[in-house]
Amino acid sequence: MKLSVIIVTWNSTDDIETCIASLRFRGSSKTTVVDNASTDTTIKKLASFPSINLIANHHNLGYAHANNQGIEAAQGEYILLLNPDTCLKPDALDILAEYLDEHPDVGAVAPKLLNPDSSVQHSIRSFPTTSSVFWELFGLSRLFQQSHRFGRWRMAYFDYDNPGEVEQPMTSCMMVRRSIFEELGGLDECFPIFYNDVDFSLRMHTAGWKTVYLPQAQVFHRRGASTNQIKPKMIWESHHSLFHFLRKHDNSRLFWLKAMLLIPLLEFAALIRVLAYRLRPRSN
Repeated sequence: MKLSVIIVTWNSTDDIETCIASLRFRGSSKTTVVDNASTDTTIKKLASFPSINLIANHHNLGYAHANNQGIEAAQGEYILLLNPDTCLKPDALDILAEYLDEHPDVGAVAPKLLNPDSSVQHSIRSFPTTSSVFWELFGLSRLFQQSHRFGRWRMAYFDYDNPGEVEQPMTSCMMVRRSIFEELGGLDECFPIFYNDVDFSLRMHTAGWKTVYLPQAQVFHRRGASTNQIKPKMIWESHHSLFHFLRKHDNSRLFWLKAMLLIPLLEFAALIRVLAYRLRPRSN
């Protein structure tokens, strides 16, 4: 089999039918949906796709664990990690797979992500470092967005019209060689929701594999459709996961000295984001 598609759902009833219906691939493929104990009608809607391999968890085991379940069940040469709040343009999967076929030194490929209004979604970043997170928390990355020093993490200067090697694409849609998951051991489940993808991309990079961005392949993405349902909790979780990522990958002797400043700054930034979210006017 050429391609295994892995989709993790959690209360994804508004998106899952559109996502699955948009999957078009000229080669052999199989789609596995791992549901993390949805309480809406997601499972009922999946019943209309009898060819889908459904893994229904009785508890929400987290995004990383659910993806690892799907990867373990996969048989394809390539694995597509796909969010349910996506809709792929007809030739997207073929473009991604053909590039991997033609470039054996490339381990993963990612498409151009588009917002529902067809504007470009900023989906490419560099790996976060303690320094780049400090620039973010102190606001320097927003003041100097085009700076390759202060703005390096978010990379607002990235050219989304041209293909090229990148560090960390958003894994809302990313195609990876199955052999790499076997080599690296899948996603790190110490990151249940956030930064497991960043961690995996960094481990893949460290192992010598390239990741390439291909704007010819395009995918609509309704960003945060699941996590926005519990937004405040997810804000805290994202900040804690970011710190865990830095702790795992920053091997400098001064890390814990830097952490004495980093921890309260991350907590304060999370608090401000939660308050801003709660005070935001809601549309009826």
